[in-house]
Amino acid sequence: MPDAIIATLAWVGAVGAVALAGVLLAKGRIGWGWFVAALALMVVYDAVLTRGYGHIPLSFWPSKWNWEGKTLAVVLSLAVASLPVLGWKRVGLTLKQDRKGLPGALILSGLLAALFLGLALYFPGEGFDIDSLAFEMTMPGFDEELFYRGVLLLMLNEAFGKPVRVLGAQMGWGAVVSSVAFGLMHALGYSDGGFSFEPVLMATTGVSALLLVWLKEKTGSLLLPIVMHNFGNVIFMLV
Repeated sequence: MPDAIIATLAWVGAVGAVALAGVLLAKGRIGWGWFVAALALMVVYDAVLTRGYGHIPLSFWPSKWNWEGKTLAVVLSLAVASLPVLGWKRVGLTLKQDRKGLPGALILSGLLAALFLGLALYFPGEGFDIDSLAFEMTMPGFDEELFYRGVLLLMLNEAFGKPVRVLGAQMGWGAVVSSVAFGLMHALGYSDGGFSFEPVLMATTGVSALLLVWLKEKTGSLLLPIVMHNFGNVIFMLV
C-alpha cells in the first residue's frame, strides 16, 4: 500500500479514535451518520488535495506550490457546503458578522496578529518570490479554513452538539476534534515503513486551529479565520 494512503488512514483513524474517546469519557451523545460522513469526507479531501495521490495529471503552471490540489480541495468543500443539509451560511461562507461577537473576535485577531509578527521578527524568513507570496496570501486560508473550520466543523458539530459556551462562543467536542485533525495533518507522517510525529508542530497548529474555531463560532463567519490564517503565513515571508 502506498505510503500516502497509509498516512491518510492513520490520520483519519487517529482523529476518529480521539473523537470516540472524548465522547465515551464525557458520556456524551453522538450522531453516527454525521460522524461517519465527516471521517469519509476527510479521506476524500486528502485524496483531492494530493490530486489523487499524484495520479490526476493537472498542472496550472510551473510552481513548487500545490495550487492544483488546493484548488480542487476548495471546489470539494464548496460542493459539500452547497448541499441543502449544510448550506453556505451555516458553514460560515458569509461576510455578515455577528455584531455581538465581533468586538471580542477583533480583539483576539489583533492579539494573534501581534503574536505572528513577534514570531516572524524572532524567526526571520529567507525571502520569497511572487509565486510563493501569491500562494500564501490565498490558498492555505481559503482551503483549510473552508474545510476544517467550515464543512468539517459543521459536520462534527452536528455529530456531537455544541453544549459549552466559551467566552460567548457556543462550542463543543467538534471544535476539539477538528483542531486535532488540523494538527495531525501537519504533524503526523508516514514514509519508509515508519511513522513520524512532531509534537511541537502538533501543539502550535492544534492550538491555533482551536482559536480559529472560536473566531468562526464567535462571528458566524469564516472571514476572520481566513484573513488571520493567511496573515500568519505571509508575515513570515515579509519580515
